[in-house]
Amino acid sequence: MWNSTRRLQTVLTGLSLLLVACVLLLVVWRSQLPAWNAGKLVVIVPETAHGAEAEFERELAQLFAGRLNAALETVPVPQDQVSSALLKHNAHLAAASLRSETGVAALRFGPSYQSVRELVVCNRDNQSPKKLAGLAGMKLAVVAGSSQEVALREVQVKFPELQWQVRHKVTVQDLLAEVAEGGLDCAATNELQFADARNYHPNLVATLDIAQPSKLAWGFPEDVDPALLEQVQSFFANIQRDGTLRRLLDRYYGHSKRLATMDAAAFIVRRNTVLPRYRRLFEEASTLTGLDWQLLAALAYQESQWDPLATSSTNVRGMMMLTEDTADRMKVDNRLDARESILAGAKYLTLLKEQMPDHIPEPDRTWLALAAYNQGYGHLEDARVLTKRAGLNPDSWADVKKWMPMLNRPGYFETLKYGYARGGEAVILVESIRSYSDMLRRLESGPSSTASDAISYSLREPLVSIQGKKLLNKWGLKNAAGDGKTTREGAK
Repeated sequence: MWNSTRRLQTVLTGLSLLLVACVLLLVVWRSQLPAWNAGKLVVIVPETAHGAEAEFERELAQLFAGRLNAALETVPVPQDQVSSALLKHNAHLAAASLRSETGVAALRFGPSYQSVRELVVCNRDNQSPKKLAGLAGMKLAVVAGSSQEVALREVQVKFPELQWQVRHKVTVQDLLAEVAEGGLDCAATNELQFADARNYHPNLVATLDIAQPSKLAWGFPEDVDPALLEQVQSFFANIQRDGTLRRLLDRYYGHSKRLATMDAAAFIVRRNTVLPRYRRLFEEASTLTGLDWQLLAALAYQESQWDPLATSSTNVRGMMMLTEDTADRMKVDNRLDARESILAGAKYLTLLKEQMPDHIPEPDRTWLALAAYNQGYGHLEDARVLTKRAGLNPDSWADVKKWMPMLNRPGYFETLKYGYARGGEAVILVESIRSYSDMLRRLESGPSSTASDAISYSLREPLVSIQGKKLLNKWGLKNAAGDGKTTREGAK
């Protein structure tokens, strides 16, 4: 009996010592993470493969670190490992587009900075479900740990028959590509990811909302320092109040919203009320460059809504939204002067067209030049490289526009000379200008005109290469490429 008691005491003593050792080890391990207010902020962020979402969260985190006068260390973590990394105190917070409605009791959330709809997206060529219950038996996939998976688990309580595949080490874009190609029936995504994917998968269609929209927020471990939470709340209140958050959201996601049907009524109203004041300036620029005045007017509408005083948060200004560098090259004294801006924009577009290989025909030459006007000549060349790699025609806008959105994907832009760009924005700009110039020609020709009658993409006085170079020499301009870097992207 005495021996048994001694053995039990020995075991208990050993267990106690082991427990103390574990606690001490945990304390030592956690002490490796510096205090958030000690000059270094450690933040979990999405992996770079997540594109705009990752870039957006990194920029937000950088702004917050700047507010704290702290150096920022970002820790890319797969979406399904964010919660566990927070609970292990691998970082002070997670800026990873987390659905704040989640029931993870061990996590806390900061203020919501973005609300997005969570959608089921299917292939429009196949029969789509009308209700969530209709997904039973279909091949539905979701990215592991994403806000869409959280939303699906919430609705599974009501629809236990709802099943899906959880995919690891993939992005939502990968899943949507599978849906477009027929490998999956549907995928779960948010509205911004869907809008981006439609640039190059037009057969995708949003069929259902999964649950209530996700209110995205930063995540923290349950024992977060209340003072850090207060700083985060104050930070988001400030950037909401001064417009910084709105500008960031527009920078990374605004082009997605341009995919909505064009507001033809508003365009016609401004065509009748605003355009007459500036039409002679567009016609003067047309005479100078040989570009259709309707094309130039459409470009100006897309850029500024024909507002000569338009100014962006990054100091891109005027009717044609010129950067300071472009204005200097075009010898512009006042970007807010409508005539100077229109003439300079027309000259710059001509310069971009002349910079391209001579064999690129119209109208592709014009559409490609407009894409370069938006993102820079270097990024256009990168998109043409991707198009050629895919076995398509790099001189065809119809082919290039399929690949230009890929310039924001790490697996693509990391292999290119000029790097990351919001290529989808250029695609939308070009397609919008095509629509606007088409409308101007139709309205000018009258309601009885047909598309073939009203639309001509050739120059009124075609500028063959020699004539174009003479004009460029007359204007004192050499080329548009410079070092190849975009002027507009760098300014945003």
